[in-house]
Amino acid sequence: MQPTLSDAIQWVSEAGEILRRGFGLRHDIQSKGPTDLVTEIDHQSEALLVKHILQRFPTHHIITEESGALNGESDYCWYIDPMDGTINYAHGLPLFCVSLAFAVRGKLQLGVIYDPYHNELFTAEAGQGAALNGKPIHVSQTSHLNHALLVTGLPHNLENSAGKSAFTLIEKFTLLTQGVRRLGSAALDLCYVACGRLDGFYELEINHYDLAAGTLIVREAGGLATRANGEADVLTPPCSILAANPALYREMRSIIGYN
Repeated sequence: MQPTLSDAIQWVSEAGEILRRGFGLRHDIQSKGPTDLVTEIDHQSEALLVKHILQRFPTHHIITEESGALNGESDYCWYIDPMDGTINYAHGLPLFCVSLAFAVRGKLQLGVIYDPYHNELFTAEAGQGAALNGKPIHVSQTSHLNHALLVTGLPHNLENSAGKSAFTLIEKFTLLTQGVRRLGSAALDLCYVACGRLDGFYELEINHYDLAAGTLIVREAGGLATRANGEADVLTPPCSILAANPALYREMRSIIGYN
């Protein structure tokens, strides 16, 4: 027995309600690094999602942001980010979400991302298209970078090669496009590419639980989503991401440096 999209939607909606109720309150904020925070709300959301999965699918493998890997049958794997955008959340900035994905033998099957503040539910099922609040979504038709609005993220360690390259690319893309945004939530970045609000997203160093659900949503919305070097497998660490509509994807990949 495998999960359904309805299962994932129900669980993510419940986790999102935890985030919504806690938003704007004072939190127990702990630091995992200079730019990497966690709150008690992250833990509550994760615990709820893990509980639901283990109750229905006790043998499945689970990869979560806060607890790491919960060993199970590796062919069936869940990717949980209980709150993507924790720094935003901790500062009262309403750009955060819950992200949940399910893969079978490394192939993404389900992706659900819920932004509880704006009540936006992004969903995708392999071969069935992508939707926002039940209505089909598609990537933009922007065909040239000079008309494009992009989004990116920065590594937690800005002194390593990925961090230095990230700043170089921001400068390059800023000069070639209508702008480069940094919203602080990779999952929402991917959703916004999927529904055409943004034209492309790249990040050179990212975690698999941040990108799993959003990658499927972009692909099912007609976009391309791969590693920065073009490889289709985005789930095997170390991870990177490049997502855009087909026309811009090729331009962006060339500028990033993988021809």
